Amino acid sequence: MRRREFMTLLGAAAAWAQTVRAQQTMPVIGYLSAGTPDIFASRVRSFREGLNGQGYVEGRNVAVDYRWTGDKYDELQAAAADLVGRKVALIIADGPAVDSAGPTTSTVPIIFWTNRDPVAAGWTTSLSRPDRNLTGVSGLGIGLGAKRLELLHQIVRNATIFAVLINPASNPAAVQFQSNVQGAADSLGVKLHFLSASSDRDLDRAFARLRELRAGGLVIAPDLFFLSRTGHIAAEALRQAVPAAFQYREFTAAGGLISYGTNVADPFKVIGSYAGRILKGEKVAELPVQQATRIELIINLRTAKTLGLDVPPEIIARADEVIE
Repeated sequence: MRRREFMTLLGAAAAWAQTVRAQQTMPVIGYLSAGTPDIFASRVRSFREGLNGQGYVEGRNVAVDYRWTGDKYDELQAAAADLVGRKVALIIADGPAVDSAGPTTSTVPIIFWTNRDPVAAGWTTSLSRPDRNLTGVSGLGIGLGAKRLELLHQIVRNATIFAVLINPASNPAAVQFQSNVQGAADSLGVKLHFLSASSDRDLDRAFARLRELRAGGLVIAPDLFFLSRTGHIAAEALRQAVPAAFQYREFTAAGGLISYGTNVADPFKVIGSYAGRILKGEKVAELPVQQATRIELIINLRTAKTLGLDVPPEIIARADEVIE
């Protein structure tokens, strides 16, 4: 073995041993997500800020065991079970991870971020006083699908056909989103075509179908799979000259026309704060499920110009950010 390889292995072993020693002397938080650390770096930063606000600093007096499954929803269950088996103090469940973490344990506290209704999902019967081992922050991503369609319809006024991109692997969230957007389409008198994608091959097929439909706009469901491909989706929609709306700011920054949804910085600070409070001894029932209320509308006028669209002044006036 070469000396450089030996030193690399030695360093890795030392780092692993240090982590093990740290976890033996401080509480461990499990962080479960179908995302990736690069995509969710801002969420982790906000989570750490909230944790720090309660006096906990990662690596100093608390350890975090991150489990990223990288769009592989079917691996979340095993990862959740492993965290429970390692006797973590609590679990942070990001998005669809709560569907795996919840059934895995009835005793380990779970703090979630979700775009769904926690009561309808069966995670609690009370937002003000959670009656199971789950609490956290609920966004409005699914419920805002109708508003994204309405915004596109206001911009592309003559369009009568729209497409909606969903990930069936995120069921039941996909079903709820589909129902929400369909209700808005019925009110607006427009026709919807639902396109499904759970893999890169599916995504290519969905865009090929989008081209055939000649849709006047595309609404994208809030989903980790789509978030991890924000740049590709924005570029493909622009290449096909289809105005598109998504939940996250990253989409408009990458060239998408509109993003309308919850700013996740505040929710993840709350999640970090809740984690610290549980480590201090507070019970889940004492930590109400919070509703994210800060909604951002971001418009990319460069994209609008490329698409030959005139965004109505009243929509621009409502925007929290305009990219020019």
